[in-house]
Amino acid sequence: MAVYTDVSDEDMTAFIADYGIGDLVSAKGIAEGVENSNYLIRTTQDTFILTLYEKRVKREDLPFFIGLMNHLAEKGIPCPRPIEMPDGTALRELNGRPAAVTSFLEGMWTRRIRREHCAQLGTALAGFHKAGADFAMTRRNALTIGDWRPLFELSEERAGEVHDDMAALIRDELDFLEANWPDDLPVGVCHADLFPDNVFFIGDRLSGVIDFYFACTDFLAYDVATCMNAWCFERDRSFNVTKARAFLSNYSADRELTSTEYDALPVLARGSALRFLLTRLYDWLNCPPGALVRPHDPMEYFDKLRFHRTVRDPAAYGLDRP
Repeated sequence: MAVYTDVSDEDMTAFIADYGIGDLVSAKGIAEGVENSNYLIRTTQDTFILTLYEKRVKREDLPFFIGLMNHLAEKGIPCPRPIEMPDGTALRELNGRPAAVTSFLEGMWTRRIRREHCAQLGTALAGFHKAGADFAMTRRNALTIGDWRPLFELSEERAGEVHDDMAALIRDELDFLEANWPDDLPVGVCHADLFPDNVFFIGDRLSGVIDFYFACTDFLAYDVATCMNAWCFERDRSFNVTKARAFLSNYSADRELTSTEYDALPVLARGSALRFLLTRLYDWLNCPPGALVRPHDPMEYFDKLRFHRTVRDPAAYGLDRP
């Protein structure tokens, strides 16, 4: 279960009482997610989410995340809205961790991704990027091209425990990406972690987007490539061009990719796949015995990366040149 910090009943009751959002009825740890401690909070007035920020989330980044959620909510993006104390404070501390309460979004993430889900995701991501265009704050992506080699060095000696070719492939990929990473693409606010478990649906209708704690300022097309990696592969790790076409076409209908972005998609997809391979590899090799959180299998992104290394033309992703 994704609860790293336990909170006593007494501390939880006192913490929630300060918001003026009703008396605490129940607090239940949420079993999904691997970055933070999350609780489903029910009060006599409504339902909320309490997040205690752990691991990779830095305190100095939290005002960006809180501000972004407020900005997007004001723009009509279906996302959690931070709940403020009577004095306007949204970010607090609980059990030695930064903590915030946000509104609860109805819906469930889909376990069986269909073309229709990918199409709606494309529309939602374009809307997200357009809504973030006038967000005043910026945050550097802490897991981009310059960060990947140092991250790999933390796992390099043991990478062979996962796959015999793991270390060699990553070294080769780092060399390629460092030599070919673009530097002239449109930049804006990216979600950077828009995986299926961060997108809610009610029936077939997309109802919300959550988990903004990797959000950053980066190439918008990198966000597109990350979604393509997360949504457009099958369980056997084969690429589904029909899903990719639906996603990319709907995105481009609201925010058309430039020709430069289009040409960069294969490199960006490789970089995105490597980024998630590296973090999963590290977590897999460093998961403490008896941990309640099961790390994601790095082999999923090892295989996705190998696919993207075969792509020579962006048309392989199902979208015609702009």
